[in-house]
Amino acid sequence: MQSSAQKLRIGLLMNPCAGIGGPAGLKGSDGVEVQALARAQGIESQVCRRVVMAFSPLQHQLRDIHWVTCSGAMGEQALLELGVGESEIVYATPTETQSEDTKRATRALQAAKVDVLLFAGGDGTARDVLDAADADQCILGIPCGVKMHSGVFANHPLAVTEILRDLLAGKLLSAMVGEVRDIDEEAFRQGRVMAKFYGELQIPAALSYIQSTKVGGRESEGLAQQEIAADFVASMLPDTIYFMGSGQTVAAIMATLGLANTLLGVDVIRNHEVLQHDVTSLDLLKWTTQGPCRIVVTVIGGQGHVFGRGNQQFSPKVIRAVGLPAIEVVATKTKLEGLASAFVVVDTGDRDLDVALSGVRRIRTGYHDAVLMRWGTPG
Repeated sequence: MQSSAQKLRIGLLMNPCAGIGGPAGLKGSDGVEVQALARAQGIESQVCRRVVMAFSPLQHQLRDIHWVTCSGAMGEQALLELGVGESEIVYATPTETQSEDTKRATRALQAAKVDVLLFAGGDGTARDVLDAADADQCILGIPCGVKMHSGVFANHPLAVTEILRDLLAGKLLSAMVGEVRDIDEEAFRQGRVMAKFYGELQIPAALSYIQSTKVGGRESEGLAQQEIAADFVASMLPDTIYFMGSGQTVAAIMATLGLANTLLGVDVIRNHEVLQHDVTSLDLLKWTTQGPCRIVVTVIGGQGHVFGRGNQQFSPKVIRAVGLPAIEVVATKTKLEGLASAFVVVDTGDRDLDVALSGVRRIRTGYHDAVLMRWGTPG
């Protein structure tokens, strides 16, 4: 058995509030008021569950790691659920955490000389880590936020497993820099994407497992999107409720129907009429009881995610209630050809559902035109 001094030293830092605003349709989780609105809907943080998901496949190797973390909800809780009985606690988590706690915890973990600092959160958490991080500290994000524009995250919680497995096996991983980007949440809630570059963090160069930096702004693929929209509208079923997701390609369908659209949210329509704009996951669950439903989503350019980035209103409960055969994906071939991975990424936060969604699936790419593309999770 390795001594403590010989073990890989992994720092774990969790933002307990990350992602809580996504299912509530709040377009982010920054700020006490936003978090309170989400909790008022009965929404709870999924950060601990996603971290447990990330490390579960390494169950028999977790004790080969010397864990350095924070008390309670900022790290210790997840390790206890994983059966890691002992960890080095270097930061005491307060009852209510703020961005300053992330910064202080980052400094404490670095002072403990961790080999890799893993943080669980979103772009706001990445900014806080960046503010406190040393230039030579190796850092990797576990995706738990809403917006996820930065290129410092693994592209799925399970991808963290693969990177840690390589480190434990002694494989060489080069270092690269990943961009930290974030957007103005208030502008985002008003339908405007204003992404800003804040800096870079050193991350492991396992490119097949690292999320691409999402490009803010709007991509112009008008003609292709119009063809997709015309084909989709012609195929729409009467008396069926459609949950129209975010993105330009779905917006083109709404424009073809002559309907107002929430570009960065989810709208509910039936028989070419809007039933509700900018809904939450709870709203969607209610609509699933009102008749047959279908989910309409597109693929995020570069990153390749179809669920789990900016559309957490499609919670696992909603997706299961609608049914996997009733998921419609629309995307231009240009976007699909430009993906960083060879498959569409699903990251619903529910491992069993991610597995069920994996496989070869149809994506509508034009007028009477579609492609078959693999869906899956990294690893």
